[in-house]
Amino acid sequence: MTTAARVTHINISDGGVPKLPIEHAVIGTLGVEGDRQESTEFHGGPERALCLFSLERIEDLQAEGHPIEPGGAGENITIAGLDWDAVGPGARLRLGAAVLIEITRYTAPCTKISANFTGGDFNRINAKTNPGWSRAYARVLEGGPLLPGDAVELLPAG
Repeated sequence: MTTAARVTHINISDGGVPKLPIEHAVIGTLGVEGDRQESTEFHGGPERALCLFSLERIEDLQAEGHPIEPGGAGENITIAGLDWDAVGPGARLRLGAAVLIEITRYTAPCTKISANFTGGDFNRINAKTNPGWSRAYARVLEGGPLLPGDAVELLPAG
């Protein structure tokens, strides 16, 4: 049985990590309303408005012994049921009924998330050394409301 892709967590913080789950959100061109980044040199802005990660990748990391939880690595949107290998730069996703995003790049990990990894090995989710395991940044093309449980659709290219 195939489960439809869906948003499992929407996470925010007042800067830094972990980002904690919220029950509903409004997504705008700069990301989740109420979310703040500690370092805007490396995070945030229109091209890095949202950070996304796969719940299945988080669960696989937990199975390896890493103490990671949704939002722990700083992602705003945690998604289940999506082929994470298909989520790369240029991919477009529909989140819920209103939100349309485009993946702009993979998210480089840093020491701020090291507590989520056994031995502090935050490079476990580095796209360069472990393709398919990275979080992804996205720009918001169309904003709107979003709830945990909302459907996620990977749109055809073009």
